[in-house]
Amino acid sequence: MKVLNLQCSHTHSFEGWFASEDEFQSQLARGLVECPLCSDNQVTKMLSAPRLNLGAVEPAAKQDVVSMPDASLQAAWMKMVRHVMANTDDVGERFAEEARRIHYGETEERSIRGQASREETEALIEEGIGVLPLPIPDALKGPLQ
Repeated sequence: MKVLNLQCSHTHSFEGWFASEDEFQSQLARGLVECPLCSDNQVTKMLSAPRLNLGAVEPAAKQDVVSMPDASLQAAWMKMVRHVMANTDDVGERFAEEARRIHYGETEERSIRGQASREETEALIEEGIGVLPLPIPDALKGPLQ
């Protein structure tokens, strides 16, 4: 297992775990490595001392991670994400359709969240519909405690 320090084009730093350098390069070339904060897939490997986990028999499941040196910044981000989760309706993959229905007055105005492709997001913005990509940690996607 190879742990790499990575950075997106927006200077968000995070770790990535890969079976090998070749696996990292393969995933990077296919656009599968992306920033957990902004989903940018323009990722570069930062200089770091290698850290290898040679005892693992099979690769561990990958998870989204982020490195935020200032704990108060991380706490503020998590508070904001929890606020969004608590004050929006989850419309899932119907996000683009529902955002348009709200924008054009076909349904009641309310705050929503869900999933949209990059193309759908860009189309919504071009139509003048205010949307904001917001990566939500999987741990917060379930019922709020």
